Amino acid sequence: MPKPRHPVFRSVWWSCNLLLAAAFLGVLVAGLREFGLRYYLDGFSDAIAPSVLPAEPKVQAILNWMRIEPLRAVAANPRALSLRDPYITLNYQQLLRVCGTATNAFLILAREDDLSVRRLLLLALDGSTKHVVAEVFMDGRWIVVDPRYHLIMKDAQGRLLTRQDLQNPAVFRQAVGPVADYPRNYNYEHTTQVRLERVPLFAAWHLRKVLDTICPSWDEAADWSLLLERESFFYFTLAWVAMIFLLVVRFLPGWYADSRLRMPRFPLRDRVLRASVAFFSTPEIKE
Repeated sequence: MPKPRHPVFRSVWWSCNLLLAAAFLGVLVAGLREFGLRYYLDGFSDAIAPSVLPAEPKVQAILNWMRIEPLRAVAANPRALSLRDPYITLNYQQLLRVCGTATNAFLILAREDDLSVRRLLLLALDGSTKHVVAEVFMDGRWIVVDPRYHLIMKDAQGRLLTRQDLQNPAVFRQAVGPVADYPRNYNYEHTTQVRLERVPLFAAWHLRKVLDTICPSWDEAADWSLLLERESFFYFTLAWVAMIFLLVVRFLPGWYADSRLRMPRFPLRDRVLRASVAFFSTPEIKE
């Protein structure tokens, strides 16, 4: 009597395997791209601020480079530039004059110099973003740095300031005093690391309120800016998540074949083990 072939199961099984193979290939391609980018950025940042410097001189060196470096490309159509590619962000003059991409450039270089940094969005009352700055962890506190205006926020006595300090109008005026044209409406009354309202679906679901209730510090618990603003890292992370998800999905039809269909098969671990043995064993010479 011929054995049942279970065509539906086999279609599902091969689909899972093909998707898993595609996800694994995606991890390799995205990983190589991210590795190459980090290698480039490591040399780029070392030329600007040696890693042996203390935190504040590193920050100042990066801001000085952003202010005075003369050799930068000028795009005929800046809107066509990729805003999430670090190579583009660091090398085009127009992007370093916009608060969002200037902050991205600062974060890229600061991370490569082993600084703990993150984005900070200054919000208007309607939830829109007024300005984008960075926070750098120095002396046990998150100090505000404005890459667009090349400014480390300090008060009149030279004390480094946090966003909580800058909520005081008098302290804020002292911090921005060195920059004559600094917009005074860029205050720190409403700030966030991640603006979920940018996505209409999230706004409809009031996801921020839910997350704030469950975990009030969720937006500070991780470096979301690296995931959201670096395209290569985003795809690398996405490929890893897809591969892990597909490994779990692949387990389900395997369990179904073993416990319900009673189909004889070689589990993935056995295939890997057999391939490893064949690869590392001494080759046999055919006589």
